[in-house]
Amino acid sequence: MTGPRSATLPYLRRTTYPADLAHAAQEAHAPRAPDAPTCVSVFAGRGGSSTGYHMAGFRELLAVEWDAHAAATLRLNYPGLDVYHGDIAALSVSETLERTGLQPGELDLFDGSPPCQGFSMMGRRQLDDPRNQLFQEFVRLLAGLQPRTFVMENVAAMTRGKMKQVYGEAVAALRAATPGYRTVSGVLSAAAFGVPQARERLIVIGVREDLNLTPTLPVPTCQRPITVREALTGLPDTPDGMTINDVYLPVWTRCAPGQDFGDIHPKGHLFSNRKIHPDRPSPTIVKTVGVDRQGRANGGTYHWRWPRLMTIPEIKRLGSFPDDYQFATTGDPIHDFLNAWAGIGNSVPPLMTRAIARHIRQTILQH
Repeated sequence: MTGPRSATLPYLRRTTYPADLAHAAQEAHAPRAPDAPTCVSVFAGRGGSSTGYHMAGFRELLAVEWDAHAAATLRLNYPGLDVYHGDIAALSVSETLERTGLQPGELDLFDGSPPCQGFSMMGRRQLDDPRNQLFQEFVRLLAGLQPRTFVMENVAAMTRGKMKQVYGEAVAALRAATPGYRTVSGVLSAAAFGVPQARERLIVIGVREDLNLTPTLPVPTCQRPITVREALTGLPDTPDGMTINDVYLPVWTRCAPGQDFGDIHPKGHLFSNRKIHPDRPSPTIVKTVGVDRQGRANGGTYHWRWPRLMTIPEIKRLGSFPDDYQFATTGDPIHDFLNAWAGIGNSVPPLMTRAIARHIRQTILQH
């Protein structure tokens, strides 16, 4: 997993991004105000959205997640958080209310990112994919909890082609959930909210009808996108990491920063392998990364200077996870690497969620 060592060199371009991210991490663990807004997260993953809500000053009362590694990661970073590890379909409204200590209508924000593989442009987009129906569990809990607001995130591909039908059904179901919700939705870029990654997410925000408020989407907070080089300021710049195998190395050598391997392969093979460009925002970090039986990389996002995958500390920066964010370990370095990468690739970037949460707090909850 490691290549030959060289002297540790800092990334040289000065930026406030590392300091801003460190400050946001401190806010995530600061004591909550007595009147802090409350939230519940379902399909919580490894904590991207949860971290964003914590950064925005919310008090998260419950996180729901079926994956064991993800649940362990949530508990590792937020030991005081109540984590429901299990199938969301088995979680009743009454148990949710009991665990949060709330009555229907008292929760401020209900958040969820239903699994998006059925919607993703990377795979087969099938209307009958059962994962496309998991939003119905979100709607079931929404109707029972009756929160003041909700946020549902998904991949931007949900708004395209045949998946528009599923998207339309999902939004209609959200609006109809008793006692009724006004909604607004749109595709937002994480780069517009201080995340050094050109990642797009579909965001649906809902407000309970009786509040008589019209929801809006947050406006961009970042005037200029943050580049990879700026984001990695202060991290070691060395060849150490998951090195590229002998099949992929010649392609990496010929590939220019910012190019996909498929662009230069004579048959267009090896697509979705990319040499990252240091002076642009990162492309979307996808959850899947390839490692062969010898523990060498054969799929993912590669460093522009060194023939290796980006490291987990680097990917955390590009996903706006704090430097000290921990991922549960198994004792197998390769398995742990893949788990951490997938957790970041599957997440809504924390700084993006923070911007959404702040917007809802300022435009809805404070009224």
